[in-house]
Amino acid sequence: MRSNVAVVDYGSSNLRSVVKALEYVAGGQHQIVISSSRKEILSADRIVFPGQGAIGDCMQSLHAGGLVEVLRAGIKSRPFLGICLGLQSLMSSSEEDNGVECLDFIPGTVRKFRAIASPNVDGTPKKIPHMGW
Repeated sequence: MRSNVAVVDYGSSNLRSVVKALEYVAGGQHQIVISSSRKEILSADRIVFPGQGAIGDCMQSLHAGGLVEVLRAGIKSRPFLGICLGLQSLMSSSEEDNGVECLDFIPGTVRKFRAIASPNVDGTPKKIPHMGW
């Protein structure tokens, strides 16, 4: 029997790329669905929570969609994969956006990396956060 994997749609993420990657590695053994439905997410055998952007916007969208408690319950009862912001959201809080309360599954605070004293090889300061190519 194929298991059901819910990819959480909270309104901001490249969900199709995540689904394509999951379909590739699953080899047809799992039914993968994109969902913002509380019922569908809680009935899934596995949950994948990808995310991108700012944690403040993410948590606001999760609250607005009634997904905070759904994710908290799902994390405790089945395999869960948080990707990028989905992983960051598992912490108690984040310093980003002047402080944000997160899902509080993992005690602790996501803290911003402080400036690094050693510059890049070309003398330019290191970029934090390091995003892009």
